[in-house]
Amino acid sequence: MGDMTNSDFYSKNQRNEANHAGEFGCTLQELRSLMELRGTEAVVKIKETYGETEGLCRHLKTSPTEGLAGTAADLEKRKLIFGKNFIPPKKPKTFIQLVWEALQDVTLIILEIAAIISLGLSFYQPPGEGNEGCGTATGGAEDEGEAEAGWIEGAAILLSVICVVLVTAFNDWSKEKQFRGLQSRIEQEQKFTVVRGGQVIQIPVAEIVVGDIAQVKYGDLLPADGIFIQGNDLKIDESSLTGESDQVRKSVDKDPMLLSGTHVMEGSGRMLVTAVGVNSQTGIIFTLLGAGGEEEEKKDKKGKMQDGNMENSQNKAKQQDGAAAMEMQPLKSAEGGEGDDKDKKKSNMHKKEKSVLQGKLTKLAVQIGKAGLVMSAITVIILVLYFAIDTFVVKKKQWLPECTPVYVQYFVKFFIIGVTVLVVAVPEGLPLAVTISLAYSVKKMMKDNNLVRHLDACETMGNATAICSDKTGTLTTNRMTVVQAYIGDVHYKEIPDPDSVPAKTLELLVNAIAINSAYTTKILPPEKEGGLPRQVGNKTECGLLGFVLDLKQDYEPVRTLIPEEKLYKVYTFNSVRKSMSTVIKMPDGSFRMYSKGASEIVLKKCSRILNAAGEPRIFRPRDRDEMVKKVIEPMACDGLRTICVAFRDFNSSPEPDWDNENDILSDLTCICVVGIEDPVRPEVPEAIRKCQRAGITVRMVTGDNINTARAIAIKCGIIHPGEDFLCLEGKEFNRRIRNEKGEIEQERIDKIWPKLRVLARSSPTDKHTLVKGIIDSTQVEQRQVVAVTGDGTNDGPALKKADVGFAMGIAGTDVAKEASDIILTDDNFSSIVKAVMWGRNVYDSISKFLQFQLTVNIVAVIVAFTGACITQDSPLKAVQMLWVNLIMDTFASLALATEPPTEALLLRKPYGRNKPLISRTMMKNILGHAVYQLTLIFTLLFVGEKMFKIDSGRNAPLHSPPSEHYTIIFNTFVMMQLFNEINARKIHGERNVFDGIFRNPIFCTIVLGTFAIQIVIVQFGGKPFSCSPLQLDQWMWCVFIGLGELVWGQVIATIPTSRLKFLKEAGRLTEKEEVPEEELNEDVEEIDHAERELRRGQILWFRGLNRIQTQIEVVNTFKSGTSFQGALRRQSSVTSQTQDVTNISSPSHVSLSNALSSPTSTSAAAAGHPRREGIP
Repeated sequence: MGDMTNSDFYSKNQRNEANHAGEFGCTLQELRSLMELRGTEAVVKIKETYGETEGLCRHLKTSPTEGLAGTAADLEKRKLIFGKNFIPPKKPKTFIQLVWEALQDVTLIILEIAAIISLGLSFYQPPGEGNEGCGTATGGAEDEGEAEAGWIEGAAILLSVICVVLVTAFNDWSKEKQFRGLQSRIEQEQKFTVVRGGQVIQIPVAEIVVGDIAQVKYGDLLPADGIFIQGNDLKIDESSLTGESDQVRKSVDKDPMLLSGTHVMEGSGRMLVTAVGVNSQTGIIFTLLGAGGEEEEKKDKKGKMQDGNMENSQNKAKQQDGAAAMEMQPLKSAEGGEGDDKDKKKSNMHKKEKSVLQGKLTKLAVQIGKAGLVMSAITVIILVLYFAIDTFVVKKKQWLPECTPVYVQYFVKFFIIGVTVLVVAVPEGLPLAVTISLAYSVKKMMKDNNLVRHLDACETMGNATAICSDKTGTLTTNRMTVVQAYIGDVHYKEIPDPDSVPAKTLELLVNAIAINSAYTTKILPPEKEGGLPRQVGNKTECGLLGFVLDLKQDYEPVRTLIPEEKLYKVYTFNSVRKSMSTVIKMPDGSFRMYSKGASEIVLKKCSRILNAAGEPRIFRPRDRDEMVKKVIEPMACDGLRTICVAFRDFNSSPEPDWDNENDILSDLTCICVVGIEDPVRPEVPEAIRKCQRAGITVRMVTGDNINTARAIAIKCGIIHPGEDFLCLEGKEFNRRIRNEKGEIEQERIDKIWPKLRVLARSSPTDKHTLVKGIIDSTQVEQRQVVAVTGDGTNDGPALKKADVGFAMGIAGTDVAKEASDIILTDDNFSSIVKAVMWGRNVYDSISKFLQFQLTVNIVAVIVAFTGACITQDSPLKAVQMLWVNLIMDTFASLALATEPPTEALLLRKPYGRNKPLISRTMMKNILGHAVYQLTLIFTLLFVGEKMFKIDSGRNAPLHSPPSEHYTIIFNTFVMMQLFNEINARKIHGERNVFDGIFRNPIFCTIVLGTFAIQIVIVQFGGKPFSCSPLQLDQWMWCVFIGLGELVWGQVIATIPTSRLKFLKEAGRLTEKEEVPEEELNEDVEEIDHAERELRRGQILWFRGLNRIQTQIEVVNTFKSGTSFQGALRRQSSVTSQTQDVTNISSPSHVSLSNALSSPTSTSAAAAGHPRREGIP
C-alpha cells in the first residue's frame, strides 16, 4: 500500500466505489465533499442529505452508542471502500543518490581529477624514451616492470576515494533507516479510543475506519475527519489547518465538523469518523505536498539557471508547506517528522541556532581547510620551481619538444603530492565522527528511555545549564492517593472510617466524585497479584475515585444509573477555570450541580458547608480564612494537593441560564476538602543532586499551589532551607516582569530568573515566558541552554522555544510529543540526567577524535611539505597518505566516538558556547606529540639509512622501486599513530590512558585490526603502497618507537598547562557569531560554510538576476510614478532567499545585507551601500 502512488490509489478507490456504493448509503466522494464544508453549511447539508447525524450513522451502518460491530470482514470492506487511515510516506533517498551526494565533496573531486590525470599519463608512452637529454627522468634504475606499474598510484587513489564515498553514503543511509524505524515505532505506540460493539477500546490509529465512533477528550490530536455527534464544551485548536489562533467551539447544531490534525483543547465527546488517511483534510494536503515535491524538483533543475527568483519563491513555498506539514500531521508519517535532513532543516524553522558543536566544528574545519590549501599550494610551487631551476638553470638543459611529456609527468607527480598534502590536512573524518558519535548515542539512549527525535538535541543536552521541569509525573510518581481529608468539621490525618462520616455526606460525596469526573477515568484491578491497582485516565480523578473505594463505597453503580448521555451540562476543567462541574437533572425535575477543583478557588465560591451531622451551615469569609490557615496550609506544607468537592441545587423553573458561568458557579455548599499526595519518585533527589553538581540549575514549574510546590521542591532537593532563592506564583511573577503598560521587559526577567527555583500556579504562557526570558538573557557571559519538560497540549510553545524539549512518553499528549526533541519513554526525571551524560559524552568523543586527528594532520603535512622541498619527493606517498587518512578518519572516528559515558562526566560544569573546542591542554597534547613524531621521522629520513645500514631512499628517480628506507619511515609513522590513539582517549590531562579501555570492545578491535592490516600492507603491499618488506629487527624498532608515544604522553602530562600561556585555543564561537546574519530574517535557510562554498555559483546567478530585476523595477516605477518603496518591497519578497533587506528608511538609502556571502563581505554589504555587495 505504501508504494502505491496516490493517483493509482484514487482510481482504484473510484472503481471500488462504483461496485460498492450500494452497500453503504454514501460514497467516498460524497463524504469528501461533505468534509470540505464548515459550520452551518455543513449542518444544513447533513440535514438535507441524511436528515440529522443519526441518518448519516444509518447510512454508514453504525450506531452512535454501540459503534461498529467490529467484525473482521466489515472492517476490511470499509478499508477497501473508504481507504485506510494511513498516509504513504515519502520515498527515502536511494543508496545511489546518497553516493552521488557524498561525491560532491570538494577535496574528493580534486583527488579524482588528479588520479585520472595520473592514470592517463601512465598509459601514455613518451616518444623521447631513449632520449638521454631529458634530465633525470630516464635513469638506469628503470626496469621493465616499473613502467607498467605507473598506473597503480592513480588506481589506488581512485579506490580509496570510492572507499570514503561508500562509507559516507552507508552512514547516511543507516541514519535514515534508523529514523524510519523510530518513526514507525512512534506510530505504533499511538492509540485512540473508539467504541466497538458497545465496548470502549483503544486501537492503533492506523486501524480506525470510516463509521467508527471515536471518543475525543482534552489533549487529543484528531487522527481522522469526523462529525461531532454528542459531547460537552468541546473546543478545538484548528490553527494547524486554518491558521486561526482562536479556539473553535464545536456543537452538534452549529459546527459539528472535526478535522484531522487539529487539537482538542477542552471538553470531551464522541465523533463519527467520516474520512481517513489520504481522504482526510490532512491527507489531502499531504497528497498535494507529495505531488508538488516531485514537480518542484523537475522545475528546480530547469529553473536554476534561467531564473533565480522562481527558485526563491518555490523554496519559500516549500518552507511554508513544510512548516504546515510538520504541525499538521504530528506523528503519522515520516514526512512530518524525520523525512530527511533537508526537509528537517526547512520544516524546523524554530530551531534557528545551529547546535553548539556544529557551530564550533564548522568554524574549525574551515580554518584547517584554509591552512591546508595554503600549505599544498606552497608545496607545489616549491617543487615546480626547484625542478625548473635545477634542470634548466643549473644543468643548462634545453626544453626539447620530445621531452615535454616527461616534464609533464613530473609536474603531475608534483601536483599529486600537493593534493595529498591537502587531503591529509582536511579532516574529512570530522563529519563522520560526529555522525557516528551521535548515531551511537541515540541508539544507546533508547535503552536509557530517551527516544531522540532530532539528532542534534542529544549533543545540545550536554551543554544544558538549566532544566525547567514539570512536577506532576516527572518529579513525582503520578499515582495520586488521598491521604488527608476534612469532612464534617473534622480534619482526618488519614482516611476516615466510613462509619464516622455522616451517611448523607457520604452519599453526596460518592455521587459528587463518581459523576463529576470523566467517565473514561477508572480504577482497574492490578495486573500482577499484590501489585497496586491500575489508574486509567486523569490521575487526580483516579485519586478521588480511590478515596471512594477506600471509604468502602463503589462508584460503578452510580455511573450505571446516570450514564454519560444523561449528564445535562458539563463545564470541563481548563487552565482558566481550574475547576470542573457537572449538572444532572434530578427525578423531580430540579437540577443539581457537582463541582470540584483547586480548594482556594472553589472555597471562595462556597457559602455553606456540611457540618458533623451532614446538614449545611453558613460558611462566612472569616470561616474560610480560618479554614485556609488550619486545614489547607498545613496540608499544602506536607506537599499535598488540596481539592475541594462541593455541590449546589437549582430549581426546575425558571431554568437557570447555564451560559452565565459566574452566577452558576457561586453559592456552593462544600462537601469536603481532601489532600492528595503524589509521592516524589525515589530516584529523583539523587538525580537532581547530580544535576546541581554538574552545574545545571533545576527549576520546577507547576500548576500547583505554592505551599505544595515548595514542600515537594524541598523533598526533591531543588531548594535547600536557608538558601537565597525565590518561589513565586504565576500572578506575582507576571506582576514583576511587566511594566506599567503590561509589556514583558527583559531587564525585569533578568532580575528574577537567576534566583527563581519554583514557579507555582503557573499558566502555560508563564512557562513559555520564563523559558524565553532565560534564553534571551544577556546577563551572564554564557548564553543559557535551557531544557524543558512538558506533557500537556499547552506546553507545546515552551517545548518548541527551549533548546531541548522533553515530552512525556506515557502521560504526554500527542501535541507535546510533536513539539519535543526527545521523548522520555518512562516519564522519569532521572532519564534526563542520562541524556545530559550522553550529550557531554558526544562532545568529549569529538574532542578526543580532534586531538588525535590534528596531531596526525600537523605531522603528515609538515613531513610531506619539508620532505618535498628538500628531497623533491614526499617521504609518505599518496596512497600511504590515503591509508593514514583512512586510519585517522574512519577507523579512529569509530574507535573514539563509541567510548561509553562515565559518571565522571557529571562532575564538571557545562562547557557553554564560548569555550573553545580545543582546550589549552589538548593543544599542549597535540603540539607535544607532533614534536616527538617529527623529531623521529626527520631523524629517520636523514640518518635512517646509516642507522639501519640500508640504501638511502632519497633522490630516487621517477619510477624507481620502493626502498626499505621509506618503508621504515611509513611504518614508524603508522605505529606512532596507533599508540597515540590510546593517548587520545583522555583529553583533560589524566595520567591513566588505559582507564576503562576494555569497556569499549570496538576500540580494542580497531586498534588490533589496524595493526594487522599494517603488517599486511608493509609485507605484501609492494608497488601500489610503495612498500618493501621489512626484517623482524626493523619491525621491532618501528614498534618500539611507537611505544615511545605512551611514555612521551606521560612526560607531556607532567608539564603544567598554566605555564604555557602562548598556546592558542581553537574552534571557539565568539559572541558576534551567536546570531549570524542569517537569523535576522526568519525565512533565510541556515547555511553552513561548506554549503556556502558550493552555492557561490548559484548565488552569483541570483545576484545578477536580482540586480537586473531591481533595475527594471526601478525604471518601471519611475515610468509609472508609483512609489519606490513599493517596488523594493516587491523585490524584497523575491530576494529574501539570498538577501536580507535590513532596512528601508527612505528611497535614497537602501541597505541590502547579504545573508549568504562570505563572512567578510557580509560586513561590507551591511554598510548600507547597495553597490558594495562584495561578490566573492
